[in-house]
Amino acid sequence: MACATPPRAQEGRRAPERPAFRPGITVLIEDSLQLIAGRRIGLITNHTGVDAKGTSDVDLLLADPRVKRANVKLVRLFSPEHGIRGDKDVTDLPDQVDERSGLMVHSLYRRETVGPPDSLVRDLDALVFDLQDIGTRTWTFVGVMVYGMRAAARAGIPFVVLDRPDPLGGRVEGLLLDSALANPEDPTPQRRGAAYALYPAPLRHGMTMGELARWFASELHIPVALSVVRMSGYRRTMWWEDTSMPWVVPSPSMLTTASALIYPALVPFEGSNLSVGRGTDLPFQQFGAPWLDAKKVTDALEERGLGGVRFEAVRFTPQRPGDAKFAGRAIPGVRIVIEARERVQAARIGAAVLWAVARSAPDSLKLNNDTFDRRMGAAWARVALLRGDDPDEVIDRVQPDVVAFQRRVKPFLLY
Repeated sequence: MACATPPRAQEGRRAPERPAFRPGITVLIEDSLQLIAGRRIGLITNHTGVDAKGTSDVDLLLADPRVKRANVKLVRLFSPEHGIRGDKDVTDLPDQVDERSGLMVHSLYRRETVGPPDSLVRDLDALVFDLQDIGTRTWTFVGVMVYGMRAAARAGIPFVVLDRPDPLGGRVEGLLLDSALANPEDPTPQRRGAAYALYPAPLRHGMTMGELARWFASELHIPVALSVVRMSGYRRTMWWEDTSMPWVVPSPSMLTTASALIYPALVPFEGSNLSVGRGTDLPFQQFGAPWLDAKKVTDALEERGLGGVRFEAVRFTPQRPGDAKFAGRAIPGVRIVIEARERVQAARIGAAVLWAVARSAPDSLKLNNDTFDRRMGAAWARVALLRGDDPDEVIDRVQPDVVAFQRRVKPFLLY
């Protein structure tokens, strides 16, 4: 009989230490400056582009001695929706001067997300991209990246993505966007809204920005010289807190990682007459309306036994909400309380919410079908849930598509 290793032989043996987490910006400066050495660069970023100490990419690329020795010249800034500091909730973001650096910040949000103009790219030697994704198909920063890659391809310059974590733990779930609703091309005055409805992907895609860049470059046939500066010390099962990075609020209604986790469930209801908690201290963690029977809906949702969450009937008052829904009014609502984040399936929660609200108040609930469908993913799912189909069965129908998606993107994964 084989003997177990004697306890004495195990003494002093330590598990190998995992390398400390470093985001792409830190790896670039410490290990990979050759990618941009001697070049005039434009930087697509905002306040989420920081290192582990919270220092801005802009400051690092302008002042770090190693960057200076590499003769890197940051000459132009580009910023998406919500602005360079993340504090703008406007429908048409103007260009502005960054007070700290003195550089002009060129807006990539003109009523809708747009790409860097060719006129502002052709004199650069490279475009560098660093924006925080939140792991959900509907996040417009991904569109900014795709449009930026196309601009770099047209100019014949490299596009460098500084990678960041998926704060949702790398899970994949939810409806794939119906290809009939997708608009993978750059937006035009005739066709808007492409930045959050680019391509058939699950609602929760499970990839980092760098992985998304690799996949989109291939799927959309973008002839760009793409480099992804990988994070070090990262595993795709990590939650945000595991990285020890500061949570920099990426938009005015994404205050916490808890909101980010539930966001995929409630973002379709941006296209409805329900408040999703904008203008409160729990945006995307609660929903409500003056006509909502909160207790009835809460009871219906609790009965479903959805994993990782419970539901509470509440009242809340949106203050200056970005969606202008029920400003200053105390309204009945339902709060989604996270109890075990690893068990949360946001797509099932969202489907259950539509089913429960429609069953409770079919004549009061109003949907903008196009907006709702682009966010949830498909018109057939909305129709099925409104007629009372079981929400779990609706989500289960797309599981083979989710599995096929995971197989398709596997060659582009980095971690």
